[in-house]
Amino acid sequence: MTKSQAWIHALRLRTLPLSLSGIILGSFVAKAAGFWNATIFAFAMLTTVLFQVLSNLANDLGDSQKGADNAGRVGPQRAVQSGVISFAEMKKAVVFTSFLSLVAAGALIYFSAVGKSSMFWLVYSMLAVFCVLAAITYTIGKKAYGYNGLGDVFVFIFFGLVSVLGVYNLFPSDFSWSQFAWTNLLPASTIGLLSVAVLNLNNMRDRINDSQVGKNTLVVKLGPKYSKMYHAFLIYGGIITHTIFVISFNASNQFAVISLLPCLILILHLRKVMATVDARNFDPELKKVALSTFGISVLFALAVLLDSYFG
Repeated sequence: MTKSQAWIHALRLRTLPLSLSGIILGSFVAKAAGFWNATIFAFAMLTTVLFQVLSNLANDLGDSQKGADNAGRVGPQRAVQSGVISFAEMKKAVVFTSFLSLVAAGALIYFSAVGKSSMFWLVYSMLAVFCVLAAITYTIGKKAYGYNGLGDVFVFIFFGLVSVLGVYNLFPSDFSWSQFAWTNLLPASTIGLLSVAVLNLNNMRDRINDSQVGKNTLVVKLGPKYSKMYHAFLIYGGIITHTIFVISFNASNQFAVISLLPCLILILHLRKVMATVDARNFDPELKKVALSTFGISVLFALAVLLDSYFG
């Protein structure tokens, strides 16, 4: 593996569709409500990509430092683990990407906060900092939360609540906190639950190695049997919350039903997971859940666009 190939591998571009799912869904829920700004959407997408890349690089560094990336790991080899990229080089990449992420987030806040209160600026500036810290401290540091079974909670919050609700509230030019749309908790929960399902699959795949190196993920704590039950809860929870949202949304947009199609793939996926014994067979399922989640967002966006032209 060349150094260029190692850096591309470290970016883990296959994780981007899942990270963008909440931004796409939240943005087009806003568009359906009559709020849209292409500049805000573009910077939200850019900022999210940088946050995800930062998380990927930081995870590569942190897991290698803690010994979680070793010969016993089932998943693909990491960049630092391969020896092609050094700890020092990866640390510089994490710092540089953190800087780029904050610059992009600052631009996003600037374009979306015009005419809004100082509290809006403060809340979103703090969110940007928290996103960077969450991306880094998942595996880096003495109290890395990914090693203490808290990764699921943080993924639900940042991939679901912060992503969907956060981006939605950027679009209204006259937004006030009293106008918060509680129904948006449904799509936020859908993305959050399905994103946690991807993490859960990853942790089920790596359970044995993680337990040996002291990475106490929720899967390590639950064990294989209850991890599968938990996975069923996440998948069905994502399907149910999205179905309820589509039913409530259907009165104003009958095209929204097409976004339920990926749920069929998720049901088939769950049957496969329940029958899986060899942890290596969880790896192909990661892509199914990630792309199904992305599909829900893209198909909902398509439904909103179709309604704007034909509704």
